Amino acid sequence: MENGTEQKPAISAGAPASAVPVACPVEAACAQFNSATIDDSTFALPEPVEPSAIEAMPMPELSGKSVYVVDAHSLIFQVFHALPEMTGPRGEPTGAIFGFSRDMVNVLDQRKPDYLLAAFDLPGPTFRDELFADYKKDRREMPSELRPQIPNIRRVLGALGIPVLECQRYEADDILATLARMVDEAGGECYIVSGDKDCRQLLTDRVKIFNIRKNLVFDAAALKDEWGIRPDQVVDFQALVGDSVDNIPGVPLVGPKIAGEWLNKFDSIDNLLAQASELPKGKRKDNLLAAREMIPMSQQLARLDVHVPIAVDWKQSRAGDFDPVGAAELFAEFGFHALTNQMRERVKTAAAEFNHRYETIATRERLEWLVGEMSQQKQISVDTETTSIDPRWAEIVGYSFAWNPGEAYYVPVRAPAGEACLDPTQALETLRPVLENPAIEKIGQNLKYDMIVLRSAGVRLARATFDTMIASYLLEAGERNHSLDELAARYLNHTTTKISALIGSGKSQKTMDQVPVAAITHYAAEDADVALRLVPVLQPRLAEAKLTGLLADLEMPLVEVLVEIESNGIKVDLDRLGALSKQYGERLKSLEFEIFQLAGRDFNIASPKQLQEVLFTEQKLPVIKKTKTGPSTDAEVLEELAHRHPLPAKIIQYRQFSKLLGTYIDALPRLVHPQTGRVHASFNQVVAATGRLSSSDPNLQNIPIRTAEGREIRSAFLPGYPNWSLLAADYSQIELRVLAHYSGDEQLRAAFARDEDIHARVASQVYGVPLDAVDSSMRRVAKAVNFGVIYGQSPFGLSKLLDIEQDEAAKFIDAYFNGYPGVEAFLRDVLVACRKQGYVTTILGRRRAIQGVRDIMLTTPGDPASRQRTLPERTAINTVIQGSAADLIKLAMLQIHRRMSRENRRSQMLLQIHDELIFETPPEELAAMQELVRDEMGGVMPLAVPLKVDVKTGRNWAECE
Repeated sequence: MENGTEQKPAISAGAPASAVPVACPVEAACAQFNSATIDDSTFALPEPVEPSAIEAMPMPELSGKSVYVVDAHSLIFQVFHALPEMTGPRGEPTGAIFGFSRDMVNVLDQRKPDYLLAAFDLPGPTFRDELFADYKKDRREMPSELRPQIPNIRRVLGALGIPVLECQRYEADDILATLARMVDEAGGECYIVSGDKDCRQLLTDRVKIFNIRKNLVFDAAALKDEWGIRPDQVVDFQALVGDSVDNIPGVPLVGPKIAGEWLNKFDSIDNLLAQASELPKGKRKDNLLAAREMIPMSQQLARLDVHVPIAVDWKQSRAGDFDPVGAAELFAEFGFHALTNQMRERVKTAAAEFNHRYETIATRERLEWLVGEMSQQKQISVDTETTSIDPRWAEIVGYSFAWNPGEAYYVPVRAPAGEACLDPTQALETLRPVLENPAIEKIGQNLKYDMIVLRSAGVRLARATFDTMIASYLLEAGERNHSLDELAARYLNHTTTKISALIGSGKSQKTMDQVPVAAITHYAAEDADVALRLVPVLQPRLAEAKLTGLLADLEMPLVEVLVEIESNGIKVDLDRLGALSKQYGERLKSLEFEIFQLAGRDFNIASPKQLQEVLFTEQKLPVIKKTKTGPSTDAEVLEELAHRHPLPAKIIQYRQFSKLLGTYIDALPRLVHPQTGRVHASFNQVVAATGRLSSSDPNLQNIPIRTAEGREIRSAFLPGYPNWSLLAADYSQIELRVLAHYSGDEQLRAAFARDEDIHARVASQVYGVPLDAVDSSMRRVAKAVNFGVIYGQSPFGLSKLLDIEQDEAAKFIDAYFNGYPGVEAFLRDVLVACRKQGYVTTILGRRRAIQGVRDIMLTTPGDPASRQRTLPERTAINTVIQGSAADLIKLAMLQIHRRMSRENRRSQMLLQIHDELIFETPPEELAAMQELVRDEMGGVMPLAVPLKVDVKTGRNWAECE
């Protein structure tokens, strides 16, 4: 027993856990089904096995017990088509895994079954294929994005203790039918979790169908209401109506209504055929008589076998008998945070596992003692409590420190009236010698926040060496949650105190200085303690993944650079923004008038429902794709409809102007700090899985680059001092240069060595014309090829992007790879290595785990199909190329920062926008800074091709473009 839960044998993904098909080669079939290259190979049919040949397994007492049996494939396809595309931390598709997992957890928690089992189809023919060679012949192949999710769904079933039942020659429906019979005969209640209408023939007083989507139970009474028949008539009903999905022949012109009427009158097909003379003359009667010979086969195809040779381990089928810790770890691997937390809540953490002693330091004597103790340490954990989540707007409420696991101290400097706390200025001055001491290593969670807060208060935190948030990100780059709460649960099996428990939420939310000191002490001290305990857990994992150097030499030093950038901020011209707000408001009114003129009436342009009505009902434009709420009106749909009607084009313009107005023009003035007169965007190291920095509050990386509107917004960003200039330094085509470096392609490298326009060079290669004969249209095509084809863009995708024929797009792709063979070889090498080792790395060793890459060695180089990529494959290639580019600019930022410091430059680094750095520079440093930036960015790392840096200056950001 562990944590009060009986431990069960692990269930492997490659074999069913508790069903033993007798005389069926199940293990081999399962192994093939669960291998990375699942196919539909034909299996040799075994001899039929009589039920009497099965070694009987004891049935439990099921009277009053509920048994839920899941039609796995039915449920998997439902969730796959119902949910949007999802990817896990390792880049693999996870939508179906998530939907299926959520459904199983809901069944466990909400339906509370006594027993729970799942039935799977195996690849290969069934007995129905012997009866009818065309059975299911039109069923589509499993989607490529779903196929790799099946083995992981089986892992989920194993982790949740749900046995898998399957048997060659039989379908999952037959296994469901067999289980339903067994449970019914044993006096239990059987609930079939399936959307397959074949299961309706199984309904009895004790066998029902559970519709998990609608959370409804379907029984014999519901069948009578819907089809007007009894369960024992379902097989005859299906034989008459037929099934286009399974390719079961029916009787032409006989639908559900007629079939129900006939069976109500004649009771069965046998009686119907015997009394066919009573039917009115007509085509329908003729069709019935013509199908007389085919109907018995249709009945056999529709009838489920209730005697499948399986033996069920009922003890292992008890619902809820599983290890929630293992389930939580699996859900965390897939990035399912809500499900992970649900599993963690099942785990009762013993108090002894997290013994602690936390103390409030509220007197000057104890503070001096604390500083004396910390001065003797080599390493301390540091955390601050503040009044705001924005560090530039925050005031310090208190500090917490830890250096021994289980011991931590909280120093309050702001508190509710009447509570003991220290003077903020005196406390900070007392702490300064420790905080600014470079001999003492500082560790913590999201130290950048604390460093900015302290810097605003006049203290520069020295020697920040380990950030648990960044360490977690380096270990699991695709994981979306690196919070301290998450890390404590994941690595320490500890549930932390949540901030909402202290300050509340919504309108009643308080600030931290309004919370009692005693409550804050536990919360704040725990944060410092948890971060301290995480370090020895994370350090060996980093070492094993060879990521220690990346953390110590790049990411942690970069924190100081980002602190500098965020503290500097950038000035915005409020008058310019005010003028733009008026201009955009007038433009939106004009567009609104034009839209109403084209639509023929007024309506709410922001309402998808009203827009659907206007576009598809009134204007009768074709529906391109559908959502749960009706026809889609997203940007892709509107762009396609714009070729047919001017109204969608105007809607696109309206949305663009409205977004820019709301996101930037009207929002930026509210973000200007009252003391600095600048906006201080946040740059996050742990969001983008490729290693790129992300920007927020405001997100300056999303301002359109090459549009007039984007330039107008950029014109409002200024240097912060009179007569200073902005300087923008941008890597030229950095990702393509990284590709040339890695691929070793001679043509590509030579073009960069000659400093040619790479898009023009590719156009020359693709079109087979001299370089000087390339026109702007050719270059546009080549640019799309350059940035799309390497990530697996298909001829269809390229043709849609460029509005050309698909055959022409396919020729461009072929010409590209024929002209640059090294590129194709490199892309294949990346995927082969990723499949073999389970991850890819960037130029500085940044690692991202990726699952789901196909066996590229089974494809033929040059085959167009081998160039199209699945989502995990696109992720792998993108991580190597874009991640390496991110490494280079981060390294450049670090080197520029250090050199500016050595040379005592007055110039300041203000922004990083993907491959671009923005500085503000006094006139006397302008020439030197251009040279400095160009030297450091261009020489950041020796590559096989030169790194070209474009440097421009101007009175505002727009002039630097």
